[in-house]
Amino acid sequence: MQLMTEKFGGQVARSEKREYGPAALLVDDAGDLFSGLAENLPVWMSHGDRVQNLPHGFTSIAHTENSPTAAIRHKHKPLYGVQFHPEVVHTPQGTEIIKNFLFNICHCAPSWNMSSFVEEAIAGIRERVGDKKVICALSGGVDSSVVALMLYQAIGDQLWCIFVDNGLLRKGEAQAVKDTFEGRFHMNLDCVDARQRFLDKLDMVTDPEQKRKIIGNEFIYLFEEEAHKLGQIDFLAQGTLYPDVIESVSVKGPSATIKSHHNVGGLPEKMRMKLVEPLRELFKDEVRLVGQELGLPEEIIKRQPFPGPGLAVRILGEITGERLSMLREADAIVIQEFKRSGWYHKVWQSFAVLLPVKTVGVMGDERTYDNVIALRVVHSHDGMTADWVRLPYDLLSILSNRIINEVAGINRVTYDISSKPPSTIEWE
Repeated sequence: MQLMTEKFGGQVARSEKREYGPAALLVDDAGDLFSGLAENLPVWMSHGDRVQNLPHGFTSIAHTENSPTAAIRHKHKPLYGVQFHPEVVHTPQGTEIIKNFLFNICHCAPSWNMSSFVEEAIAGIRERVGDKKVICALSGGVDSSVVALMLYQAIGDQLWCIFVDNGLLRKGEAQAVKDTFEGRFHMNLDCVDARQRFLDKLDMVTDPEQKRKIIGNEFIYLFEEEAHKLGQIDFLAQGTLYPDVIESVSVKGPSATIKSHHNVGGLPEKMRMKLVEPLRELFKDEVRLVGQELGLPEEIIKRQPFPGPGLAVRILGEITGERLSMLREADAIVIQEFKRSGWYHKVWQSFAVLLPVKTVGVMGDERTYDNVIALRVVHSHDGMTADWVRLPYDLLSILSNRIINEVAGINRVTYDISSKPPSTIEWE
C-alpha cells in the first residue's frame, strides 16, 4: 500500500503514534475486498508510519483509530492495498480477505493443494539431483525431518542424513533421532559427536548474531568434512523456511535483518556443495501439512519449533557447559509439565531462557546469589506473529517450584508477556 502510494505520487510519513499488535479496522467501503465481512474487523498491525496523502485516483476504504487510511483501492484500476497483515492468524478474517482478493478481484480458481506441492517438490528434487548423492542436515525437528523424508522418497539411498550432536540440544534428543530415522525409517544416518568442538568455538562469545554465524559456519564445515568421508557429495539439503529467509535477509529498501538464521545468514560465502531447500517458500503450518502427506509420525509433526542454533540462542550471554546443563534441565521440566497438563499442543512454543543476571535468594537458612530462568510461551500460526499465552497460575507455580527446587544454580523464575512484534519469539 505504501509502495503504491509513493509510486503514484502520494506521501508516506512517520506516524505520531506507532501501531503494533491488535487494532480495530473500520470498513468504510466494503466493495469486492471486504465483501461479506463485518464493518468492524480485528486486525494485526506492525508499522510506525502511515499514508499521509493518497495519490490521484485512489480512495481510502478502511481506517483505524490511528491510521485514517488503513486500506485503499484505485477508483478504476484493480489496485488494492492494506496497511494491516491479513496473512497472519491474529487477523481472524484475514483468509476471507485474501480469498476475496484472489477470487473477486484476480479471478483465480482454488485448484492448488498440499498434495500437488509434495508431488512437484519430489519430482523437482529427482530432476535436479539426478544420480548424485545428497547429505541432509537432520536435527530431528519438524523442518529437517520433513526434508529428510521427502528426499528419501525422492532419491532413496542416494541420501545420507547427518545428525550433529553439537552439545546445544535438548535432553535425550540424540537418542530420539537415532531411534526414529535409523530404527524406524532405516535411512542412512551418520551421527557426529561435535559437542566439544562447538563449545570451543563459542567460548566467550556473547553477541547473538555472532553465535548464529559461528554455528552456521561450523555446521557447514563439519558437513563438508563428513561429505568428504562419504566420497563425492554434490548437494546439501536443509530445512530452511520462508520466515528464516525473511528475517535473515534485508531486501532492497528499509527492511532490516532481524536475525541471521543459521541456514541462511550463517552460511559461508564460498561453499562447495549446492543447496537443496524444498521448504524455502513455506511457513511452519504448511510444513506440518507436508509431513502429514509424507506419513511422518505425529510426535514429530506436532512437535513445537526448536531453533536451529539450539540452546545457544536461549542462553543470553556466555555459553558454558555448566550453563547449558542448567538450561537443559529447566527445559526438560517445561516439556514434561506442558505435556502432563495437556498444554503442549495448545501453544506454539513453550521454553525456558537462561538470563545473564544473578539475583539474591534464600534457600533454607542460607543466602543464595544464583541465576534467573525466564519462561516464554506463545500462541502463533506461522511464527511470523505471536502473542503470549495466559497460562493458569497453578501451572506457572508448578513450573517455578520444580525449576528452582530441581535445577542447581537457579533461584528465580520470571514469565515473558511480550508479543511478536515488537518482540521476537526467541530472545536472541
